[in-house]
Amino acid sequence: MIPINRTYAPLQAFVEELYRCGMRHAVTSPGSRNAPLALTLAAQEGVEAVSVLDERSAGFVALGMAKASGRPVAVTCTSGTAAANLHPAVVEAWEARVPLIVLTADRPPELRDVGAGQAIDQIKLYGSAAKWFVEVGTHDPGRDTAIHHRALACRSYWTAAGGRPGPVHLNFPLREPLAPIREDLDPTEWRGRDDGRPWTELREHASAPHSDDVHDLASRIAAELRGVIVCGPSPEDVADPATRLAAQTGWPIFAEPTSGVRCGDHDRSNVIAHYDVLLRVEQFARERAPGLVLRVGDMPTSKPLRAFVAGSSQIVIDPHGAWHEPTRSAELVLHAAAAPTLDALASAVEMRSGPTEASWLEGWRAADAKVWQAIEAAPDAFEGRALATLDVPDGALVWVSSSMPIRDVEAYFPQSAKRLRFLANRGANGIDGVVSSAMGAAIASGMPTWVLIGELALQHDAGGLLAARRTGVNLNIVCINNGGGGIFDFLPVAEHADPAAYETHIATPSEGIELAALWPGLKEIRTDRRKNVALHRELVERVAQSL
Repeated sequence: MIPINRTYAPLQAFVEELYRCGMRHAVTSPGSRNAPLALTLAAQEGVEAVSVLDERSAGFVALGMAKASGRPVAVTCTSGTAAANLHPAVVEAWEARVPLIVLTADRPPELRDVGAGQAIDQIKLYGSAAKWFVEVGTHDPGRDTAIHHRALACRSYWTAAGGRPGPVHLNFPLREPLAPIREDLDPTEWRGRDDGRPWTELREHASAPHSDDVHDLASRIAAELRGVIVCGPSPEDVADPATRLAAQTGWPIFAEPTSGVRCGDHDRSNVIAHYDVLLRVEQFARERAPGLVLRVGDMPTSKPLRAFVAGSSQIVIDPHGAWHEPTRSAELVLHAAAAPTLDALASAVEMRSGPTEASWLEGWRAADAKVWQAIEAAPDAFEGRALATLDVPDGALVWVSSSMPIRDVEAYFPQSAKRLRFLANRGANGIDGVVSSAMGAAIASGMPTWVLIGELALQHDAGGLLAARRTGVNLNIVCINNGGGGIFDFLPVAEHADPAAYETHIATPSEGIELAALWPGLKEIRTDRRKNVALHRELVERVAQSL
């Protein structure tokens, strides 16, 4: 198919090169200026291109695809405010280390700043949220242009995926012809390398810690009888090495759901699911302060856990050496891949074969079981119980919305042998794009996908519902409808603001909207915001009494 014409041929070379590097999904939004990009992505064999009308939704669909697949995903839009609407997804991708390739169409230089339509300043539009930006430029057709675009595609792919993954932004100033009108160009000038190889490959070797660091840390771990392993959100599969280390040390694992350690068919005998509730009991938390905390992945959402960790000696394993350490109390950050580091530590600790304190782990297990008993005994009106007792099938992907759902799932969802994969947008922690992200994850993973969401976040991403319908993606949506932003009722603003103003401008209840009409098969769970706050606090009190 290469070449079509002087506008399309460079883009065809570029997109084919993305496929050669490993890209398998793309998202397009309609437009005239980006028609060459959209049509080229749609025509590329081996790449599944999905059309999404709303650019804000499109960005999050691409984000969900990239998060679920672990591969860079391209998203393209036309010029002007369309490009600005991708900004929320770009920000989330940067904060959450998700590889995106953002391809914005633009007016050529002669049509900028002269009053032409759909022309805004798109140079470095996403600021520091883009890992890399390039103005692609305009080039005459020929071999040099083909090489430039092929090399540029490779650099884009590997920059998005390599090191600390994130979004890259390429701005394409496109001239006519914008339609795929055939021109007489030499096909040999646009060829890539033989045998389908990428023009340029980048081979990144896993970062493993120095053996001295492993043995020094292993000695410290082996000597500490009362330690804790915290597993937070992570793109790595750390379940087996984390549980292996926990078995060697006798330490509990506080496993946040998106860590991949709370649920699965791996050994979960050291996994503590309800740490958030336990750490809200001040005396219990104070008496069980650990001598050392080893954290893998980003810090979980739980506020009591952050306070618990901040008061202890903490060591962080981070594959990119990122300073994702909100407690500011860590004494060591190991810039190393988590899975091989945990494996190496488990082997080194095993060599030392020191004693363990059985009562340390057993105490956490017994307390964890008491929390689950309290959850089971809670009334149906308690949102935490409603989410924790959902019958989600084995092998499902569960996308959890920010705000209250992610907090309730972290606090109350039990550990399980079911192979459940939890994902969430916890980079920037916004409620935007939840349905769209879940849609993208469903497409890229092929897994049955559940969405746990509140009614405000659901309405906020109505464009995602439309996009899922257009593409025929089946989502199992469970919506907690408590008559507004339930999380705000837990905050001081609920007590001190004028009640009428608080309801209108903060809680913002969605009265008169039939949520079931938004999506076929949507499961709506109606609760009362104020009663739910009381039930949260009552459950902690019952747990405290049982402890």
